[in-house]
Amino acid sequence: QVQLVESGGGVVQAGDSLRLSCITSGFTCSNYGIGWFRQAPGKERAFVAGIDWSGHSTYYADSVKGRFTISRDNGKRTVYLQMNALKPEDTSVYLCGTNRRGSYYGNSDVYGHWGQGTQVTVSS
Repeated sequence: QVQLVESGGGVVQAGDSLRLSCITSGFTCSNYGIGWFRQAPGKERAFVAGIDWSGHSTYYADSVKGRFTISRDNGKRTVYLQMNALKPEDTSVYLCGTNRRGSYYGNSDVYGHWGQGTQVTVSS
């Protein structure tokens, strides 16, 4: 059974940092690209960052470039999202998903499985 479990969210102040983890099981993680998205209440799911199966190629939304870093440890079946210089507008539920195509990381339609998400709240 494919599972993705996010953790690491919390309540922080503007300027703080958090590291999110996406722990995978039930499939060969190293065969898939992984993406992080976020979804605020009443809004569509929005791309944050993506990483290919090897970890050599990464992709970011313009709004997080220079602040967020995505990485992976295939031995631990885990993908990370290091978030620095957090802003109140980063407040959202953060979810990870498996990219079935290995491309179009910004398009949620190419993702096959999703985790339940972890809440990140940034206060001003």
